[in-house]
Amino acid sequence: MKYNDGMKKIQKNEEDWKKELTPEQYQVCRMKGTEPPFTGEYYDSKEPGMYRCAACGNELFDSSTKFDSGTGWPSFYKPVSEENVETEDDDTYGMRRTEVMCNACGAHLGHVFPDGPRPTGLRYCINSAALKLDPKK
Repeated sequence: MKYNDGMKKIQKNEEDWKKELTPEQYQVCRMKGTEPPFTGEYYDSKEPGMYRCAACGNELFDSSTKFDSGTGWPSFYKPVSEENVETEDDDTYGMRRTEVMCNACGAHLGHVFPDGPRPTGLRYCINSAALKLDPKK
């Protein structure tokens, strides 16, 4: 389900993405990889700020919506705007999940699950490699 097809899309070829992203960012964002739990830069970060897409800088999650899910990945209960992310069904690895992607560049971010806290009941489980924290000054 795409939330906003009107957002200007960033399109680059894979060689350009490989040049601009670290190998880990490329594996996660472009190849739909996953970093091991409890290893990412932001899984336990408490620093206030805006989490942006590591690939294109699109605003994704405000730190005020981040919570400790115990899963080992940064978890948020809602995006900064539903228009900034898109979702689609993901049936890989024999599981039924909902993939979360940046709506501006299509980068794979992680998955969203219906077991989060109030007020949304959602848990956006996001790879640190797909994020860049813009700290509040």
